[in-house]
Amino acid sequence: MLNQHPSVFEELKKVDALVDARNEPEMVTERLPFTVRVVRSEEDILKAVAVRHSAYARHVPDYGETLRDPEASDRRPGAVVLLAASKIDGSPLGTMRIQTNAFEPLTLEQSIDLPPHMKNASLAAATRLGVVGAKIGTLAKMVLFKSYFLYCEAAGIEWMVVAARSPLDRQYERLMFTDVDPSLGYIQLHHGSTIPHRIMCFEPATARARWRAANHPMYDFMVQTLHPDIDLGVPMAPRASIPASTPPTRHPERPGVGSLQTLS
Repeated sequence: MLNQHPSVFEELKKVDALVDARNEPEMVTERLPFTVRVVRSEEDILKAVAVRHSAYARHVPDYGETLRDPEASDRRPGAVVLLAASKIDGSPLGTMRIQTNAFEPLTLEQSIDLPPHMKNASLAAATRLGVVGAKIGTLAKMVLFKSYFLYCEAAGIEWMVVAARSPLDRQYERLMFTDVDPSLGYIQLHHGSTIPHRIMCFEPATARARWRAANHPMYDFMVQTLHPDIDLGVPMAPRASIPASTPPTRHPERPGVGSLQTLS
């Protein structure tokens, strides 16, 4: 009988594992015409602010005028600013700020009451996303989102959170983000422009499996492609810890968030 030969089951498991491995495409390496890195100098933050202002001025001119200078949130503990910069001349091509709740609640919590399963979870919000208007800006936006995902994965973030206006919210829907509270729809943010936004979330820990199961068109780019030009200062392995440049004081109600780099 089979139950008298447990080694048979072990061999079958090995075969299944080999089949799964063969079905998984090999990783490929892709070089980019720009780098993405964490801002660490005044020169870099001014580049990030320049492309941020330019991007917002194209879409919401009045609000864009308020973004000519660095914001206090750019330097707060638990926040990092990412900069995509050309390899040719160093010119800024895109930026994003990531705010975690490692030290204080997310700014968008001024506008929404989070559901119970998120209130004590580790969160990271993507804010101030802006890219140049040229074709390369589209690629920079994709790579900045991948950087956001990798950063959250490395930091052990439980929920990625965004506030997106129409039609940008559709892009996040396609990436499998869902509404934090489907009953709310679009809401006005207390801390930003008057344009209504949807508050959406995404679970990075299950992202790879869900994208693969859905045969998602971004799976190869997000998971199967190595981008050495993304340099977040840490090995891009799941659940890696991120070295801190600020003391590891955390918001008392938000346990579980790893120490995160901040602008020095």
